[in-house]
Amino acid sequence: MPETPDNSASIRGFALYIGLDEVAAAASGTTIGEIVDSLRNVIERTVPGTETHAAVAYAPAAQRGKNLDIVRLALREPRAVAELLPKKPVKTSGVTIDFSRKRVVINDDVAPLTYKEFELLQYLVLREGVTVERGAIIDTLWAASDVDRPNSRTIDVHVRRLRAKLEPFDDIVRTVRGIGYRFDRHADVAIDYGTGRSPDLF
Repeated sequence: MPETPDNSASIRGFALYIGLDEVAAAASGTTIGEIVDSLRNVIERTVPGTETHAAVAYAPAAQRGKNLDIVRLALREPRAVAELLPKKPVKTSGVTIDFSRKRVVINDDVAPLTYKEFELLQYLVLREGVTVERGAIIDTLWAASDVDRPNSRTIDVHVRRLRAKLEPFDDIVRTVRGIGYRFDRHADVAIDYGTGRSPDLF
């Protein structure tokens, strides 16, 4: 007998879930309808005047599983829903910058950053809150002989591409007009520095 949850509540009835299909009932010489009527008669004889309501659970013939579980799910019995339905993955909201794996994860998806774009982001992250001049970024991340070495104007293109791949968290890389760029972390940003010391950290 279930316990009363608290002093202000009382039991007002019950639901009896029965896992039984028409084939099994017919094999025993009866029908679902006759069984329902028999149960109602038992209740009426036991407690005259008791109201009853029967709900039949339908499911595709090909649906696999125990009849009782299918009935409980079809009638949305809370415990069955919690225990038997597959759990939906929880979608976390945020961005993780992982130095050890050289990757950025945004809302559980890996952002398609190039190696150079990650280096650029890492360079700014390691100087969190500090405005870094364009020239300093270029001299650190590109050798003087690099054919794709940007100048102080075309570095903006690299930053713009990086920001596009960080959406909707693109505001963590800010432009400081006339100077350069700055990494600003907020509550949705996590940084995994790994176990080793980055060669860029000095």
